[in-house]
Amino acid sequence: MRDIVENGRAILEYTSGMELADYRRNRLVKDASERYLSRVSEAAVKLGSIAEESFPVQDWRGIRAFGNVLRHDYPDLLDRMIWTMITDRLPSLIVELETFLAKYPEDQETL
Repeated sequence: MRDIVENGRAILEYTSGMELADYRRNRLVKDASERYLSRVSEAAVKLGSIAEESFPVQDWRGIRAFGNVLRHDYPDLLDRMIWTMITDRLPSLIVELETFLAKYPEDQETL
C-alpha cells in the first residue's frame, strides 16, 4: 500500500498545475507518470484480495489491468486514459490508503 501511495504522490507532484494538453507536450512527465503508474499497478497485483476487502470502492481490477494497457502502448487512447487515472482516480485512492496507513507505523510492512 505504501508503494501505491509513494508512486501516486510522485505522479501528482509531477503533474501538478497541468492540463491534458500540457501533459501531452511534456515527454518527461509522461514517461515518469507511465512508469509510476506501472508500479502502482504491480503493487495492486501484489496486494491481492486484501485490496478489495479493505477498499471495496476502488477499481482494483482496473488498476491491475492498467499495467497491461501501459505495456501494450495504445498511443491515442493512452494519454487520455492516463490523464483520467491521474486526475479522477488516483487522488481518492491515495487519500483512502493514507487514511488507512496512518493507523500503522511507517516501518511496518505487513498488516
